[in-house]
Amino acid sequence: MKIFQFKNFSINQSQLVFRVGTDGVLLGALSRVENAQKILEVGTGTGLVAMMLAQRNVTATILALDISKDAVNLAEENFNKSPFHERLGAKLQDFKNFQSRNKFDLIISNPPYFKENSSGKDILARQQTELTFENLIEKSAEKLSKKGQLSVIIPAESGVEFIEICHKNKLFLSRKVQIFGIKNSSPKRLILEFGFDQKEILEEEFTIEKSPRVYSEEYLELTKDFHHFQK
Repeated sequence: MKIFQFKNFSINQSQLVFRVGTDGVLLGALSRVENAQKILEVGTGTGLVAMMLAQRNVTATILALDISKDAVNLAEENFNKSPFHERLGAKLQDFKNFQSRNKFDLIISNPPYFKENSSGKDILARQQTELTFENLIEKSAEKLSKKGQLSVIIPAESGVEFIEICHKNKLFLSRKVQIFGIKNSSPKRLILEFGFDQKEILEEEFTIEKSPRVYSEEYLELTKDFHHFQK
């Protein structure tokens, strides 16, 4: 498959691994990463999000997990040729069974969000066959540092369910970004951030396109350090 070229790194892709997509770019660019020194990515795929975070925080170390051997091998390949390779690691691991002495300042994920169904496309990456919201949240609550943050991107319609499960695990919403695919449309995705402390929720809105196939000024500004396109 075609190599996806960013300004400071490139990503080899594979038919066997979920490809680079807008959700991953948004998660990597919008999540707050400035205070995180130890980061864990759950379900890394190509390694896109991990490398974006490594570019944004030049002192953070990032461990990227995936249950797919093909994904781990591809992420390792992409990490090793990146300028951040010394701070990146990939591991073949089911997050439900993940063991580590370390606590993490940021756990980040673009998790599977479809309930199990008959579709054969990208089953591990898209369907909750191996990792449910409950699995992700419960394990994250166990592995986050005291001031740590869980950051995810999920469909807008899944927000209420996800927030409720987090509350049950003593993780409280601190930031909510509503993602609109196109101006004046209904929200398509949510970026949600949670921590152990209850605080005022920061609510934001973000629009990807101002008209069909024309990126918004805020998207161009957000991704200017990653994408090659010009205004």
